[in-house]
Amino acid sequence: MDADLGPGRARKIRSPAASLYSEEERVNVPKATSARRPQLKPKLGQHFLASDEYARRIVEAVGDVSQSTVLEIGPGQGVITSLLAKRARRLIAVELDRVLAAQLRLKFGMSSNVEIIEADILAIDFDSLFGPKPGLGRPGIEMKPQPVKAVGNLPFYITSDILLRLFEFSKYFESLVIMVQREVADRIAAAPGGRDYGMLSATAQLYARVEKLFTLPPEAFVPPPKVHSTVLRLIIEPQQEQLGVTGDGFIDFLRLSFGQKRKTLWNNLKSNYPEGKLRAALAAAAVKPSARAETLTLEKSAAIFRALRNAGEGS
Repeated sequence: MDADLGPGRARKIRSPAASLYSEEERVNVPKATSARRPQLKPKLGQHFLASDEYARRIVEAVGDVSQSTVLEIGPGQGVITSLLAKRARRLIAVELDRVLAAQLRLKFGMSSNVEIIEADILAIDFDSLFGPKPGLGRPGIEMKPQPVKAVGNLPFYITSDILLRLFEFSKYFESLVIMVQREVADRIAAAPGGRDYGMLSATAQLYARVEKLFTLPPEAFVPPPKVHSTVLRLIIEPQQEQLGVTGDGFIDFLRLSFGQKRKTLWNNLKSNYPEGKLRAALAAAAVKPSARAETLTLEKSAAIFRALRNAGEGS
């Protein structure tokens, strides 16, 4: 599992997933579709995990995989892959780098439980990979997919895109053990009211229970990056039904709420909602117009969204 933490410069390319970062923050994002591999590959500096101890701790954080399917994102030189191959019932490793993917195929060619896929994780069709196979279903019988455990490094510049992609197919996943830059981990795990809480925090916590596990020093990688990396475990527990925000729309509402962090919630929302309905929705949720999105719990944000949705349905 690599830490792609030293990006070079590349032309900006819009990802198909709506980002949780502002456009100015995002470079080196590969173009991806489910039909073909991206035309351009981001020129990222690769820092390979070289610590057996941390590799072991990461695999242990995934838990018992003896009867599970594991998805590894960015296996790199296969340090984590080697440990998982000995434990997992089925291991699917997705590697974008063509040379590394070829090396992994040679290394694990005799392991019947290991599959190496050369692809961008954003281009993977998870329905085809994990969904029911044609001909296996029976009339009147619902075939529920076996939950998958995912593990991998999520580079800073596409962390939000990858998480959104995994959350979009959350029905297939049981847990995610991810390694990200320490600052990004702080944002994902941040509580409402703190300076780190934002769109990334709210979205991750809407879909999962976030646990911060441990931090790796630069010396754990070769060559050492200039930043620390933190491992998080996300237990998939979607809250949309509990919050009454099932269906489309709530993610877009959160994105609009956090649109400009320096602005109040009122100023971020007023361009999309009539003033009267917006004022009534905020009052119904007991939220002041001067409040900022980062101070609100998911429950409060959901209450505003429900009030606005109900007002729209009643108009």
